[in-house]
Amino acid sequence: MKQPQRTILYDRHVQLGAQIVEFGGWEMPMQYGAGIIQEHLMTRKRAGVFDVSHMGRFLIRGQDALAFLQDVLSSNAAGLEVGQSQYTIIPNARGGARDDAYLYRFVAEEYVLVVNAANREKDWEYFQAHLQKFPQVELVDQTDTLSMLSLQGPLSEELLVSMITSGQIPRPVRNALSIVSSGDAAVFLARTGYTGEPVCFELFTERNQAAMLWDKLIARGAQPIGLGARDTLRLEAGLPLYGHELGIDPDGQEIPILAMRSSRIAVSLSPLKGEFVGKQALGKQFEALKQITAGDYALIGDLPRLVMPVVLLDKGVARARNQVFVGQKQVGYVTSGTMVPYWKSQGDGMTLQLTEETGKRAIGLALLNSDLRKGDEIVIDIRGKQTRAVIVPYHLRNNVPPYARAITYE
Repeated sequence: MKQPQRTILYDRHVQLGAQIVEFGGWEMPMQYGAGIIQEHLMTRKRAGVFDVSHMGRFLIRGQDALAFLQDVLSSNAAGLEVGQSQYTIIPNARGGARDDAYLYRFVAEEYVLVVNAANREKDWEYFQAHLQKFPQVELVDQTDTLSMLSLQGPLSEELLVSMITSGQIPRPVRNALSIVSSGDAAVFLARTGYTGEPVCFELFTERNQAAMLWDKLIARGAQPIGLGARDTLRLEAGLPLYGHELGIDPDGQEIPILAMRSSRIAVSLSPLKGEFVGKQALGKQFEALKQITAGDYALIGDLPRLVMPVVLLDKGVARARNQVFVGQKQVGYVTSGTMVPYWKSQGDGMTLQLTEETGKRAIGLALLNSDLRKGDEIVIDIRGKQTRAVIVPYHLRNNVPPYARAITYE
């Protein structure tokens, strides 16, 4: 068995009392002394810092770099200007996801693609096979040399500004990028993240500078966050996890990329993009989605199920692979589920404030028959107990910075 890897911050995690687990071939912190609930809440109200250096980071450059990316990714990489990034999918010919990823263009001559830790090796092999068609491409695995941190939450910008010695943070637009310095460290900054927070940053720096940046952020009040809260935060935000909302479902069927709402922004069918892997299947999914949205199910065979947010009405906690029913008919599966904490809020719009009062709610994402709608009641089989739930439009809203607001079902 292959020995799990460690990020450069492993000793820092141990010193902070982290519970270490194996994840995606890496030894990573599941939680620290404060626990998952507090880590979740502190990210939503203040700022959390995550070590995400376990994720794969590939550098792509060369004369054929753009053509290569246009072929193997679902997004339109030609639309990326310098200083921009985009969410993307690595599709297969059937319109399913090999992986989901993020593409960054910090400088004109090259791109950085971040992939999931568990898929890094298979993504690398897949790309290597495709390079035969694109001889003028240099593909470099920078996972071991380029570290990555994530800083998320309302106070993130304030903390970050206090440690920048030259350069400017990215303009306040999702996916914007910039290059700054903090002391001797060059830091590549992105307004991206996996928590649903409206104020969010991811930091790329050389491996030997990562501990210094981590220490500065902790000293300024950032809460260290482990994998446990990272998962509850992304679930509350309705974001996909590969192997749950993307990939293969419990019946062994491909989950269509367009079944996941947040994945739709990752797909471009523009003629300017040209042909790419999976385009034909994704085109069928797109036409089916348009009709399903309009209440016409003639093409439902091309998009039989959609991933939808659900809230439990009865006591219980839904988990991945729990079966879902309407009456006696099975209509799908839970893909992700847990109990999440939240801050109660007061006011609205620009007057929104998080109070000191917290609550908990059992929520999930479920892959359900496409003819179901928000407001429909369903039943989730939780270890033999028939538990009532309801389909909702979302669990979280983040349209009025600096706070993300929990949307509770009434």
